[in-house]
Amino acid sequence: ILIFLVGKWIVNKIVAVLGKLLRKVKGMDETLVKFLENIVYYALMIVVILTALSELGVETTSFLAILGAAGLAIGLALKDSLGNFASGVMIILFKPFRVGDFVNAAGVSGTVTEVGIFNSVFTTPDNQSIIVPNGAITSGSITNVNAHDTRRVDLVVGIGYDDDIKKAKDVLNDIINSNEKVLLDKGVTVAVSELADSSVNFVVRAWVKTPDYWGVKFDLTETVKLRFDQEGISIPYPQQDVHHHNND
Repeated sequence: ILIFLVGKWIVNKIVAVLGKLLRKVKGMDETLVKFLENIVYYALMIVVILTALSELGVETTSFLAILGAAGLAIGLALKDSLGNFASGVMIILFKPFRVGDFVNAAGVSGTVTEVGIFNSVFTTPDNQSIIVPNGAITSGSITNVNAHDTRRVDLVVGIGYDDDIKKAKDVLNDIINSNEKVLLDKGVTVAVSELADSSVNFVVRAWVKTPDYWGVKFDLTETVKLRFDQEGISIPYPQQDVHHHNND
């Protein structure tokens, strides 16, 4: 009984010190701290109990064998869950994304609303919640849309071969420079990128703040069409000529 009581007191002290050390680590998740505290506590308590039983004259070899077999069976049964746990620890420690980031991972795109030990929760743009196992996230590529403060808007705009290239380029530059949300100090690119089958294609690139990305992209696309119509610049689209021959 003395061994058990003293051992339990020592275990509690060890777990308390471990918790303090883990909480001092910058960015350490509280859920992970509590989980590790529980793992260490129960593992050490098993040692204390076996030690106490050994002093009572109980043969503990059979207990160790049973625990080993049970641990192996549980490990095999929960291998996927343990893999998700390990992946969750990696996500929490290395932080490829945080809560609030828009992420493309494991075939899912959405805003991260929760990062758990075994699963992470994504909210899609149409407000659906998707629970994704952490193992599936870390086993593939992760795209963090909000990783940086700025993003580049890329557009491809085509004009007809009969249209004035210089005029179209001037109109595109004017559209970009007139948008208040475009970060002009980071540079703007408007250049002919391709002489395609039915159009001369321009590449248009402009930098914006990440939260403004979609708004600027939609606005620029609409403005290009409206301005091209005003300036008499055509935007080619696929056409097909069908010739019908009536053979008697």
